[in-house]
Amino acid sequence: MKVFLVVNPFATRVSEEGLAAVRAELERVAAVDVVLTERPGHATELVTEAGGGGADAVVVFSGDGGFNEALNGLPHDVPVGFLPGGGTSVLSRGLGLSADAVEAARAVADAIEKERTRRITVGRVNERRFAFSAGIGLDAEAVRRVDALGRREDGKRPGDLAFALAIVGALAAERGHLEPQLEIAGYGRAALAFIANGNPYTYAKRLPLPIAPEARFELGLDLVAPIRVRRRTLVGTAIRLLTGRVRHGPYLYGHDLDRVEITCDRPMPLHVDGEDLGDVTAALFEAERDAVSVLV
Repeated sequence: MKVFLVVNPFATRVSEEGLAAVRAELERVAAVDVVLTERPGHATELVTEAGGGGADAVVVFSGDGGFNEALNGLPHDVPVGFLPGGGTSVLSRGLGLSADAVEAARAVADAIEKERTRRITVGRVNERRFAFSAGIGLDAEAVRRVDALGRREDGKRPGDLAFALAIVGALAAERGHLEPQLEIAGYGRAALAFIANGNPYTYAKRLPLPIAPEARFELGLDLVAPIRVRRRTLVGTAIRLLTGRVRHGPYLYGHDLDRVEITCDRPMPLHVDGEDLGDVTAALFEAERDAVSVLV
């Protein structure tokens, strides 16, 4: 058994000591080749090469950005495992793995040994895959604002507090008021849109934030889109979104969808798995059902 371990050395919780412990767990059951990413997009290239090089499985030790890159380079039917190296690591935790990378590596090693996998859906928007979440509007703007802060001297990204402050800043820029500014085919107009491929949509430290509580990795995509956001209802809207109470009220909602087509009144920011994809005036989200075998 040959395992290709892709590591993002700049991820928040990746260290030399942690990598050594992770590698030791995987080497209990397989020969392990370790490669480090060096630049944005490198994980996509490395995972593609791993498939062509005869890897029996790929394991990614990174944050969600590295996970996303790996999914976009993953050859057909090569099993993949995700070890939490980022500050949040939504995907690995959402798949039921421990937030501790070494414990997660132990579980993934057991899955490799027992050939235990789980088939999941991944999303795709404008030809870019995503694992658990995508969005147009406010949360994508917050991602962009966090990216603009840059990285610390050690190469790590800002954490959850910076993201929360970025959302506040984005709302302040709109004076706490968002009118409908995009059209969702078959549903109507909304102020912003969340597209979920799993539950939770994200985490705040240890707290899971569902937003789309019915979303499942084995199903299609879920849509949650507030029709408008007003200053007087801002707190209530935030609470309902973060607790997943969106089936009723001023929200557009869809569950287990094959596609979501959105057009914007003006160029608006788009993100996938917390990665800024720039401004778009149109976006087609599609579900790739049963697309990936994950080691769990």
